[in-house]
Amino acid sequence: MGIADVLLETARSSAQSAALSFARAAIPIFPCARDGKRPLTHAGFHEASSDLGQVQAWWARWPAANIGMPTGSASGLDVVDIDVTATGSGFILYERAIVAGLVDGELARVRTPSGGMHVYFPALAAHPQRCWQAASAHIDFRGDGGYVVVPPSMLATPNGRVSYSLDRLSAAGSKPVDATALREFLAPRQPRAVSMPEVLAWPEPKRLAKWVSKLGEGERNRGLFWAACRLVEAGIAPADVEAALAPAAQTAGLPATEITSTIKSASRQATPRTPGVSKTQGCDPSAPGRRRGDAPCLG
Repeated sequence: MGIADVLLETARSSAQSAALSFARAAIPIFPCARDGKRPLTHAGFHEASSDLGQVQAWWARWPAANIGMPTGSASGLDVVDIDVTATGSGFILYERAIVAGLVDGELARVRTPSGGMHVYFPALAAHPQRCWQAASAHIDFRGDGGYVVVPPSMLATPNGRVSYSLDRLSAAGSKPVDATALREFLAPRQPRAVSMPEVLAWPEPKRLAKWVSKLGEGERNRGLFWAACRLVEAGIAPADVEAALAPAAQTAGLPATEITSTIKSASRQATPRTPGVSKTQGCDPSAPGRRRGDAPCLG
């Protein structure tokens, strides 16, 4: 039994009965707060299970709980979330994506309590796709690392309690959506060259930190790596490089784990130099020992 069968079967079910239907179909789920989206389990969607005993235990404890389903590889389902808010609707751009042939492999559509739509697509475990948000388009993508609330769950809205409900099933053949192509279509990124500040013979940490703090999306990681390389080359210890640049990178919007990883990568590849040497071999993109996946080096 697949997601289409489950959505049909649970259309008039209680949340507790529907939860068991998802589990019997081997689709992992987890309980969320009644009338809400907040996970009730400690680790949220990471604890999702299709084990009947576990699901029965959860809904015996929280019989009115909503049903959350992890998206991506965990469930085999990716979801395009079309939002409708006071500031706009994602339906217009989604219709354009349909015309462009970018979303022609859907499995099902679920109407959300806000008047939006969840469009389900098959996900391939061998090709995981991460979640993203295209705020200006009012469309989000839920893949690996995300979850959605599924029917017949209900949300509290200004108009009362409204349920997630099956809108339609696709009669055509299904196929995965190319999330990268869809995002580029909905919110194309404008090419922007990263303008590197003039670097003195021995860079000033405060000056580079100020520059890093003003980096925009798409250039933050590369810019941080470049600045960290310059400080390591100047003979500054890795711990001091992180102390100088991490707060600035956080101001720019980079998460702490990515900041630490990027600075460590720069520390591995850059080498303290002597005055008069403009670049080190360790920070050259073609240098021996450069590892695939490391942050790009900018010279």
